[in-house]
Order: sequence, then structure tokens, then C-alpha cells
Amino acid sequence: MKVVNNSISKIDGMSLVKGKPAYTDDLAPKDALIVKVLRSPHAFARIKSIDTSIAEKIRGVECIFTYKNVIRKPFTRAGQCYPELSAYDKFLLDEYVRHVGDDVAIIAAIDEKIANKAMRLIKVEYEVLKPVLDFEKSQEDESIVHPEDDIFTNINVGFEKDKNIACKVSFALGDIEASLKDCEVTVKKTYRTQAQAQAMMESQRTYTYLDTAGRLIVVSSTQIPFHVRRILSNALDLPASKIRVIKPRIGGGFGAKQTAQSEFYPALVTLKTGKSAKIVYNRREVFRGTTSRHAMKFDVTIGANKNGEIKVIDMQGLSDTGAYGEHAQTTFGAAGKKVLTLYNKVDACRFDGKAVYTNHVPGGALRGFGVTQGTFALESAVNELARELNIDPVKIREINMIRKGETTPLYNMTTKGASDEPIPINSCQLEFCVDRGKEIFKWDEKYSNRRISRNKVRGAGMAIAQQGSGLPNIDMASVILKLNDDGFFTLLTGSTDLGTGSDTILSQIAAEALGVDMEQIVIYSSDTDVTPFDSGAYASSTTYTTGNAVIDAVENMKKLILEYGARYFKTDKGNINFDGRNIIRLDNEDFISLKDFSKKITYNMIHTQLSATGSFVPKKAAPPYMAGFAEVEVDTETGKVEVIDFTGVVDCGTPINPKLARIQAEGGISQGIGLALFEEVKYSIGGRLISDSFMEYKIPTRKDTGNIRVELAKGYDETGPYGAKSIGEVVINTVAPAIIDAIYNACGVRIRELPATPEKILMKLLEDSKRVNES
Repeated sequence: MKVVNNSISKIDGMSLVKGKPAYTDDLAPKDALIVKVLRSPHAFARIKSIDTSIAEKIRGVECIFTYKNVIRKPFTRAGQCYPELSAYDKFLLDEYVRHVGDDVAIIAAIDEKIANKAMRLIKVEYEVLKPVLDFEKSQEDESIVHPEDDIFTNINVGFEKDKNIACKVSFALGDIEASLKDCEVTVKKTYRTQAQAQAMMESQRTYTYLDTAGRLIVVSSTQIPFHVRRILSNALDLPASKIRVIKPRIGGGFGAKQTAQSEFYPALVTLKTGKSAKIVYNRREVFRGTTSRHAMKFDVTIGANKNGEIKVIDMQGLSDTGAYGEHAQTTFGAAGKKVLTLYNKVDACRFDGKAVYTNHVPGGALRGFGVTQGTFALESAVNELARELNIDPVKIREINMIRKGETTPLYNMTTKGASDEPIPINSCQLEFCVDRGKEIFKWDEKYSNRRISRNKVRGAGMAIAQQGSGLPNIDMASVILKLNDDGFFTLLTGSTDLGTGSDTILSQIAAEALGVDMEQIVIYSSDTDVTPFDSGAYASSTTYTTGNAVIDAVENMKKLILEYGARYFKTDKGNINFDGRNIIRLDNEDFISLKDFSKKITYNMIHTQLSATGSFVPKKAAPPYMAGFAEVEVDTETGKVEVIDFTGVVDCGTPINPKLARIQAEGGISQGIGLALFEEVKYSIGGRLISDSFMEYKIPTRKDTGNIRVELAKGYDETGPYGAKSIGEVVINTVAPAIIDAIYNACGVRIRELPATPEKILMKLLEDSKRVNES
């Protein structure tokens, strides 16, 4: 291959390094009204009265919105294909506030100083209600997070608001109880994962204005421009034809921008005043006023034979969706659907549970999207089973994990629109990932522990994981490819580059398929008026789904080039060839360059511009796989853990751009280390998020991540563009269970509730020491 499978630098990398204006706030009009949001100081309350009269009299204040003067229409902020599986349980503004940081009022003024002054002068009287703060007791709590009667779901997902249940997920294979009776060894444990902040560099931000036709133009840092248009249309009761959403360069998202957040406020202001408006979230607003990873709890039961063959897996789960149910069903469902399929040789398996409302910051999308939580629980339980059976953790995976050419009925049960025919996974390189990771990591030397000094000991642990490549029969991507009059192509795509380099990758795919140089591809992405529909940058879908749409468009473009080449040479299409540089008449080897041909058909001969469309909908699962190996050093006097080495071997099919793929893997591993060891979410007794800045909420720095090594397996998926699968999310999933098992192997402390902080480890070490002394 000429362009694909080459480590090309990002096409916009140098301009960003040079600080060229590219992001939302760079492009916003200098005279835009400044929008601020007054946020609730209470976890749960009803607004008894709200007085904006004094604030409205301040010179420079343009308008103030409260729940009394905005439309009341329920919607969901979740960026998902329609009809969404999330409850329509959110309002632009409401009489009730359901978490500290929830919206109370919207203020617009000519500058930030005046907007902040007006915000302080709004008088609100609250009836403080008893909040629901323990998601494990939410269903029995006397408080109902959503007492209103006008919220609903489009699809039956088990929504029971009067029991604080946002949704239910349940699927099973085989007879759990009967199969457990036949097992020689059973492990039953409970695992908990915390909420986690996306911690992207660029906060949520949007600016809006009216064009000359009076249409609302929304320029926003979002992963989901087409979903934002639909969500705004619904919430504002405005025809979608009156809304245009433009996505500039994004300074990271990790799922935070898969939920519409900042777009509503300036849109309301612009529609009322006719003036441009903008909002830029500060970091505290991001923590308190947007979303985080869902905290989850799993009771995991594994039954096996003494030789290590796993016969039963039962996962009973609970998810904290917080104050609103956006992404509740999809994240929780993924925690089972994309996890249990790892172990396909079981006689019976089951996943069952609920996502429940609390008065916490809402749960949303974050890299891994539920699979991270489910993988931590299941892989930790498998590691505990290996310890119970005295079997090497690598060996127990080799006995039980899915392999190339195998399948499981779960793929049919968990894939929308799947047939009754088994869906074999023919591109699985998980076996290679485990073998190669074991070799690179030097597993046999490091497992299970090595004493370094009197108080420091190193331990090793491992885990495996999978994810998805888009959502089969749900996601859809379209692209438009135009041949321009100087022999270059314009690629129009609705997909969103989050900083992952997807614009570069899609350009590589187009160049490879056309047989042209990268310089001949000009890509423009994410403008709902100009670019075709794309589901959005989530579910690890862009390279796989949009990449296939690019290939479809290229094939259609080639047909047009051959057709118009035949007209130019006055011959049949079968007598024409296109090699990326020239259009060639085969019988006499006459030719014309692509550059000259494009000018001829545009200006002289036919007077047309060749334009082709392409689209793609995934039809089957194309999961990427990973094996992760961790070595940690534990200080037994302080409980401090240092990651010494993390080795990840990833099967992402054929990487379109190996350098960018490795960067994705390294970033995902770093975030996984944060989840495992550092990122701790703390609430006050009254339900206020305490860890709401980077002073309190700790994410790992480069010094905290140790030596990260990544290798890409040589794979090929026949359904992917040039054999590619996804890589964006799978890379976070093995990290926490591998590190937690490494800690156990180092010092004998088993952490089942993340994060594994020094305090937790030290307290358990002291408890174990006391127990030994007493005995």
C-alpha cells in the first residue's frame, strides 16, 4: 500500500503547533454577548421563587431566562441515533434542580464582568429536598429524583421514574443455576468503579448567531454536530431546517462532547436578541455542570472446573446515572454486551441490572463507554479465580478466551438486527496479543512478584479486553467526494476529528483508494449544511464506519471518471483505465492527465463537475482486542503505588496510520492508570462535588505513567477499510484490572473498589498485619 499503513503526521499538526486560530473561542465574534449560567448550590431542591428584576436593570444586561420564560419540553442531551434509548428527562430550565451545578438561570450581557454581577444579583428561594446520594439504595429511597409527569422514553427500556430507575438491561444464555451446581470452584465477589472526569483540555464552548436568512448558526466544540441539530430542534421547538451546526477544531472530548451541553444557552439568547452570543465553561462548570463516567457496581459470580475451564459467568450490575438518564442504557448495556463475549466457551452466562437516578452529576460518555467498568469487574474476577485455582492468569485466558474463527450466540443476542446465523469473528488476534505481550513484558520473569528493598516490592498483573468498531445496524456515515478543476479532490465528511487524527486517516484512505498523493485530498468536516450525515465521533466508529463510506465514494468516483473518460476519448468505458495520474485509452494507449482532464470537463468539453457520494452502515461486529500487562511497585510503609511498566498489544486490524494508532493506545493507557490509581470523586455530605478542580481531582502526569510500551498486532478485518478496525476505546479497558492484580501480587492487598489509593492499600496492609499479630 502506498499511503495506508504509513505513519503520516497529522495534516493540521503544524498549524496547531504554530497557534493558528482554529478552535471555537478563536473564531467567535469579538462583540458576542457573554452568556453565563446560574447554577444550583443544592443537590436537590425546588425553586420556590426567583427574582431577576434587580439584575435586569443593570446597564449592559441583555436578557435573563428562568424556567418561567422558556419553553417547557422534555428532551435528552445524549448524542445517539434516533430514537434515543435515553429518557427524555431534561428541560431547558426547570422548577426542580437535581444536582449541585444544575441550571437555574441564564444571563446574557455585553461583557463577562456585567454578566457575573447580574448573576450575583438574582435572588432565588429554594425548598431544599432530601437528595438521593447512594445509588445502591436509590430504588428504596423515599425521594424521587424526577417527580414530574411529563418525562418519557421513546423505547421501552425499563424506565420507572417513581422507583428512580432510568433503565434495565438483561440478557442470558443457558441455565445459570443448573450450570453452577456442576462447577467445582466458584468465585463470587463485588467490584465498584468510580465516576471519572473526561479531563479534556478544551472545555465545552459554543457561539451562535443568525445568518442573513434568519437561521440559527451554532458553532460548537462537539463530537455530534448532526445530533446537536436534532436535539436543539426538539428542545427549542424550532425546525431543524432553521438550524446549522458547525464544528471547528476540537481540543479533546473523550466522550464529554457526545452530550449536548453548552449549545442551548447562547442559542436561546441569539433567538431572543438577534445578536451573536457565546459561552465558555470554566473548569468547575465542566466538573459540576456536565457529565462524567458512570459509577458502577457489579456482583460477579464465576464457576469453573479445577482445570481452569470457565463454565458460568453471572454479572449483576448497578449503574449511577446521576440526575439525568442520558447514555444510561447504552453505557450499562455495553458493560455486558462487549465484555461477556470475551469468554465464549461458557455453558451459561447472564448480565442483569439497572441504571438508577441519584442527585449526583449526570453520567455520560467517556472513552470505553461502560465496557471499561464491566471489564474491570470481570477481569478482576478472572484473576481471582486464577489465584484460587493456582493457575497462571495468562494460562486461564488461553484456556477460555475467544479465538479467531470462533463465535458465541451472544453476538447475535447483543447485535441489533443480527440474524440467527452465528457471527464468526475472523479477525481476532487476541491469542497473538496475549503471547506477544507475555514475551515483551517478560511475564515469566516478573510474575508474580519481586522484592526490591525492605519496604518495596514489585508485582505483575494482566488482563484482556475487547470493544467495538461502530454500532452494527445503528451507526451510519456518508461522505461526498468532488473532483476539482485542477485534478485535486475535496472530501466532505460529517465525522468529527477530536484530536485523534481522523481527518488525516480519512484522507489517507481516500488517497489510497484513488491512487493519488495525500496532497491531492482536501478534507472538510462537520458542517450540517455542507457535509453529509455522520452519526458522530463515538463508539470507536470513525475509522471503520466513515472509512468504509470513503471507499464507497471513491469507487463511485472511479466509475464517473471512467464514464466521462470514455466520453472524452469517444470509446466504451471498458476501454478506459484510471491509474490515479492519468485516464488511459487501453486500445491505443492514448492518455490525458487527471489535471488536464478535470479542466477539460469543467471548462471546455462537458461542463460538469464530477461528484460522488458514499455511505456505510456496519452489519456485523468487528471488535478490536487487547492484552495488557502491568508491573507496579508498592511501598509497603506508605501504600504508594508506582507503575513501572505497562505493555499493551492491540489488535486493531490493519492500522491506517501506525503512529497515530500508537498515540491513541498510549493515551488510553494513561487514562486507565488514572482510573486505577488517582482519579477519586468525592462528594460532601450534602451532595456537593468536592473534587471539582484539578487541584482536588488528580489525573496522572507523564511522571506517573511509567514505561508504556505498545505493539500493534498484524491483523486484517475483511469488513474494515483496508482491513482496519477501531482502536480509540479498547486501549483503556485492560489497565485497571491488570494494575489491581499487580498490586495484589506485590503485597497481598486486593482492591475491589477503585481507585487504589495509598490510603486504601495502607489501611488493608495494617489490617492484615494486625490480624497476623492477633493470631
